[in-house]
Amino acid sequence: MHRMLMDTPPLAMDDLAEAERLEALSRFDVLDTPREETFDRITRLIKNIFDLPIAIVSMIDGHRQWYKAYEGLENREVARDETFCKYTLQDMTPLIVPDARDDSRFAQNPMVTAGPQIRFYAGAPLRTNEGQNIGTVCAIGFEPRAFSPRESAILTDLAALAMDALELRQQASIDSLTGALSRRAFKDQAAQALALAQRHKHGLACIAFDLDHFKSINDRHGHATGDKVLAAVAEACRAELRGSDLFGRLGGEEFALILPHTDSAHMGGVAEKLREAISRLAVSNGRTHVPVTSSFGLAALDARTPDIDALLANADAALYEAKAAGRNRCVTWRPANDKPAGPRRRVLKAGRILFNNRTSSIDCTVRTLADDGAGLDVSSSIGVPDTFSLAIRSDAFEARCRIVSQTERRIEVEFC
Repeated sequence: MHRMLMDTPPLAMDDLAEAERLEALSRFDVLDTPREETFDRITRLIKNIFDLPIAIVSMIDGHRQWYKAYEGLENREVARDETFCKYTLQDMTPLIVPDARDDSRFAQNPMVTAGPQIRFYAGAPLRTNEGQNIGTVCAIGFEPRAFSPRESAILTDLAALAMDALELRQQASIDSLTGALSRRAFKDQAAQALALAQRHKHGLACIAFDLDHFKSINDRHGHATGDKVLAAVAEACRAELRGSDLFGRLGGEEFALILPHTDSAHMGGVAEKLREAISRLAVSNGRTHVPVTSSFGLAALDARTPDIDALLANADAALYEAKAAGRNRCVTWRPANDKPAGPRRRVLKAGRILFNNRTSSIDCTVRTLADDGAGLDVSSSIGVPDTFSLAIRSDAFEARCRIVSQTERRIEVEFC
């Protein structure tokens, strides 16, 4: 069971404001989604208008700044503590840093003192209609420079365009690259299928899978080949599925399926058939064969699963267990130690991992939460001990945890 924080001061307004901000970000359901031309166009405009080498459209969750679109960078995210943009979130107007070396907030930042050696920064918040700053649009340079009021106004307009695009993308139903359902459309249709299954007492299964080491495919063979792989995977899956099955692309290389009238005894056969179909794909980059494998997490609807978010969260937990066990395999979700478990919820909360008698801490984003455990995203799982305390200040919550499985950036824990 949850253990509430004891002997702590009342929650600060900052903690409550951050919880509301993350709730607003969660409603857009944009984190870890594929790149989209609409946002890429905005970053190209930023580079061309301001003649700067780096342009970003980003979202900021509990532990990182994640780039929806970016130009001039290799990585797609950076730890929140290292970002300039965490300061941009605090204001309604753009943040301008003419020379980072002369600014006490940034002079010792590793992105200033080491690579990429940022000197100039201009960032405008992505502000929702309700007034929550969920991310930033920013322009970055390697030399000091001034930024006029006119340029600040242009950057603010570009941030508004990005917010308009975020609003519009919620209405899209089909992923243009793969032909699969978009994340929002998949969840809407999956919720309807789940409600029917609950009403008529028939089976329903969820399968979540992603491609193993997909980043290395993009790095080694290029994004065009990566796109070919994604399209081929989607086509291979559709060839094996029934017309009544729902197939959606939830992230860059993450997919999910809902199988109506399918129970726990039969979902494993479907997943294994899809895994084998993907492993047989013949995708090439010129004369080079590109091997493709995938990891699968399976979960069946039961009396303890109230909604689609809980079902997806269970499948996600099993997926990360499959990845931690070596990838290219199928794993079925089960409660920790096979004990009865309450519903697991998909959430977006800022958390802290506390260890070494609370003298050490690591920021994390809590992505799933239940009475018996949680799923945490971190910038790196290296150095996280096997047992620690998880604190979620906005919920006045703390629990002792034990790691059940982990990958490079995801940790699944059970509460001790």
